[in-house]
Amino acid sequence: MKIAVIGGGFMGLVLAHRISRTQANVKVFEHDSQPGGLSTYNDYGDFTWDKFYHTITPTDTELIDFIEELGLGEEMQWRRSLTGYYAKNKFYSISSSLEFLLFPVLGIFDKMRLGYTLFQGSRINDWKNLEKIPVKDWLISLGGKRTFEKFWSPLLNAKLGENKTKVSAVFIWTYIKRLFKARSSAAQKEHMAYVTGGYKTVFDKLEKLLEETGSSLVLNSAVTDISANPEGGMNLTYNGEVEHFDKVVFTAPLNVLEKVTSPALFEISKNGPPIEYLGVICLILVTKRPLTPFYVLNIGDNDIPFTGVIGMSSLVDLEETAGHYITYFPQYIGADHKYWSKPDDELRSIFLKGVKKLYPEFQETDVVSSHVHKAFKVQPLQVLNYSSIVPKIQTKHSDFYVLNTSQFVNESVNNNSVVSHVDNFMTDFKEELKASEKVVV
Repeated sequence: MKIAVIGGGFMGLVLAHRISRTQANVKVFEHDSQPGGLSTYNDYGDFTWDKFYHTITPTDTELIDFIEELGLGEEMQWRRSLTGYYAKNKFYSISSSLEFLLFPVLGIFDKMRLGYTLFQGSRINDWKNLEKIPVKDWLISLGGKRTFEKFWSPLLNAKLGENKTKVSAVFIWTYIKRLFKARSSAAQKEHMAYVTGGYKTVFDKLEKLLEETGSSLVLNSAVTDISANPEGGMNLTYNGEVEHFDKVVFTAPLNVLEKVTSPALFEISKNGPPIEYLGVICLILVTKRPLTPFYVLNIGDNDIPFTGVIGMSSLVDLEETAGHYITYFPQYIGADHKYWSKPDDELRSIFLKGVKKLYPEFQETDVVSSHVHKAFKVQPLQVLNYSSIVPKIQTKHSDFYVLNTSQFVNESVNNNSVVSHVDNFMTDFKEELKASEKVVV
């Protein structure tokens, strides 16, 4: 059985690994020069690390199990993560229960209502009602207006920027279920983890395991056409060549699907306005000295041009980054934001002004290197009644399948969710592979 997987991002590679374990031969097609998609890595000069920031939480059970399955369990390094808050030119640590109780931005009654919000949110399992409620209204109804303005609004700003007013309560509910559950777990002293060598270690191992089963990852491969073969299976055209496969699984975005796939293979029903996506522009500074003690710094100051600070070196050992410190400054923006039209040098200048305002002691002479990374589509905006407007994909050929993040309607886009969706897909797909093999025999 010969199977093609379109897209060499994290989902495509997890899927290919799963399929290769069934004795099928898999070929993964990735248009970029390296695998990983949003989880890919970058050469920072003296070291290689993730292009964008990623960590693993104790509740990422599917992801943790998958990493252990790859034989990389001992490469997961667990560390305590610190959380900070910046407002009115002051930094506050809220990394422990005591620090939270002493947090001066919120009064004791506000903190009680915040605790109630987290408790109630973690108990909710029926998300359908939440997508009918604006996130602001839901949070104020549980925790009050002051708690929203002082605590939740900066968090929403860090993940959504100016789009924070558009989403439903489902958006913050997914984060409460994932992140705050990890922090409140009494059994966990370590809060977050990374894999030694970053996600490059994961992708290198996946590629090696594929090769061991006779499967492969093909980079720089531009797929231009997918169509049904009259005698069965699929014809796939890439880099000017045509190759036959018994089955094709498409994991790339829907706009690519519509561009390269024969209309006879699928149907997309669109029940509302086009899905809005959030993108990210991120300044990464590699410095000689640390900028922040926090892994996450939430910013309650609208004059700062980025929506948060991610101090990766507060988690990652310095030997991973050649003795230097790596810090991410992301800004999450919509497709129509003016920043997309600005050159990297101008964006770097804008962001550096924000760094200097946040850290007056910062000196550019401490900078070893700086990098501006962009991703136009990071995640869909979970607007009100999002599940009802998500395009429904119906495949019309028994040898063609679609599996991508457009199907995430009640959770955030993260690698734990990716593994979970792949495993759900494989439940039925493995049975179909067995049935197909019997027919061939």
